[in-house]
Amino acid sequence: MGRKVRIEYPGAIYHVINRGDRKERIFNDHSDRLLFLETLEEACEKTDWQIHSLCLMDNHFHLVPETPQPNLVAGMKWLLGTYTNRFNRKHKLFGHVFSGRYKAIIVDGSGDGYLKTVCDYVHLNPVRAKLIEPQQKLSEYRWSSYPEYLKARQHRKKWLRVDRLLGEWGIPRDSAAGRKEFERQMELRRLADDPKEWNALRRGWCFGDESFRRELLGQIDGRKGDRTLRRRASRELRGESRTHSGRGTATIELE
Repeated sequence: MGRKVRIEYPGAIYHVINRGDRKERIFNDHSDRLLFLETLEEACEKTDWQIHSLCLMDNHFHLVPETPQPNLVAGMKWLLGTYTNRFNRKHKLFGHVFSGRYKAIIVDGSGDGYLKTVCDYVHLNPVRAKLIEPQQKLSEYRWSSYPEYLKARQHRKKWLRVDRLLGEWGIPRDSAAGRKEFERQMELRRLADDPKEWNALRRGWCFGDESFRRELLGQIDGRKGDRTLRRRASRELRGESRTHSGRGTATIELE
């Protein structure tokens, strides 16, 4: 079975997921989570990444970066390798912290709601995992970018970009009123959460509309050096390979 393709281009947005080796914890305590966030901040400084959403769980993390330069692979190599070294040094361990190859689903950033869906999925992870009680606000889970969205610009993490997600929620300004409206809508969104609606995010390598899918497959078809991958892309362009679609979304499995 072949590996999933990595497509990189300026301005690409990804939903990145990585789990602990053998599903073990990647954060033993809060200081480990802080260490990861510090390492992520350094990675963003090195790569110019803009983060749209983030959630740290016990044995995995979700990250939605936008890459102004085509450097996801190089940036993830530095981020995961550096955190692994620091984690092992801190805990006097050695070996892998993360399992295998991280998953990176490329996201349509056209403003048609695909980024919003991905960020909502990431921010609602603590709810689905029952890490907060029904009476608690979503913002009480501190290891997510969601509480940062509710802070004034001068107080939030500098790697977080908020305008695109707020815009897809129909909130035109990053103001106190806009942040309050975002919180109100997210609490309503939380109540309407349906696990089945996230199925398209859990498979394939692309989350976007048909034209976005075909554009990406065209890029794959033009790549040199991987005949099997290019044959699969060509079949997709002719509509011969398996696709999953729903709610106007198409995802493709090339593995």
